[in-house]
Amino acid sequence: PPEEGSAAYALDQEIAAMYVASKDEARKEQATKDAVLHFPEAMEAFNIILKTKITEDTTPNIYMIMRRTLADAGLSTYAAKNYYKRERPFMMNNAPICTPKDEEGLRSDGSYPSGHTAIGWAWALILTEVFPAQTDAILIRGKEFGISRNVCNVHWHSDVLAGRMMGTATVAKLHTNKDFMIDLAAAKEEIRLLKNN
Repeated sequence: PPEEGSAAYALDQEIAAMYVASKDEARKEQATKDAVLHFPEAMEAFNIILKTKITEDTTPNIYMIMRRTLADAGLSTYAAKNYYKRERPFMMNNAPICTPKDEEGLRSDGSYPSGHTAIGWAWALILTEVFPAQTDAILIRGKEFGISRNVCNVHWHSDVLAGRMMGTATVAKLHTNKDFMIDLAAAKEEIRLLKNN
């Protein structure tokens, strides 16, 4: 994470203050929804833009990949989180967060890099492979998913950038895994068949 006194540290402070001062209630509501990582609700973060909705019943293959990669991407951040033990914005600015019930757990969980962002960006990258015609919308939604952590006052800007890198690295590593590639091919075929029916 940026060192105190650096330009990147100052940018983190500036962006955090901007979101704390924001009156955009619709954006805060979306950020609160983006904080949800349990299934099936977690899929709504992307179902709001996908033309074919992901559900356990209608798209079991892609649904399974999304559930499995939540752990892959989220856990990819923990070596750094545990090493840096960075304090989260709300611990320094004492402003509220979107999900007050999570505050106690977040206080003991390092801020850098953002696990939520790693998950959301990994999901976005995978979804662009399954829904290539919607790549732009998916990547925008994946980016906004991470920014929701800034909106919620639980991550710094640099945490979100680093989380995006971890999500990218996770997906790159998954592409070397034979089982993942078999599952991904099945998900693509599943969507192709749905579109043709």
